[in-house]
Amino acid sequence: MGLSQSAPKITAHDRAILDLKLQRDKLKQYQKKIQVVLDREHEIAKAHLATGQKDRAVIALRRRKYQQSLLLKTDSQLENLEQLVSTIEFSLVEVSVLHGLKQGNEVLKEIHREMSIESVEKLMDETQEAREYQREIGDLLANRLTHDEEDSVQAELLALQGEAQVPQETKRERVSLPG
Repeated sequence: MGLSQSAPKITAHDRAILDLKLQRDKLKQYQKKIQVVLDREHEIAKAHLATGQKDRAVIALRRRKYQQSLLLKTDSQLENLEQLVSTIEFSLVEVSVLHGLKQGNEVLKEIHREMSIESVEKLMDETQEAREYQREIGDLLANRLTHDEEDSVQAELLALQGEAQVPQETKRERVSLPG
């Protein structure tokens, strides 16, 4: 009950690739068979030459040449099949990538719907206001003075320095006047 597992789905693409690979394997088997015939015809030609039957050796070599041409044709067909399988498999990868890009694009569109330019600008403005407010609080906590207050403090300092120099000059005069 409920333990049945779904079998992997075999698509038409998978079936086509499998059929091509089966054809490839059959061609490889056929090539092995041809190679055996080539070797046998070569041995037959050698044997006929050894017995002095040159005409039979020529016939064996002609059959061998025919088998070589078949082998070349199967090589060409095998190459075509392998290229086709590779092309199909790569195309399937491209389709998968395209599907992924499409999904990614949809997600981006959804995010953009949630995040309009106006809401981003509003958020940036609020963030700037919060920074300015924080800076004002920091300035107050650090007891920083405004420019006018700083100028007033500097003027008061100069006045104090001026007052401090006047009594020192009078003390010097008193010290130098003893008489």
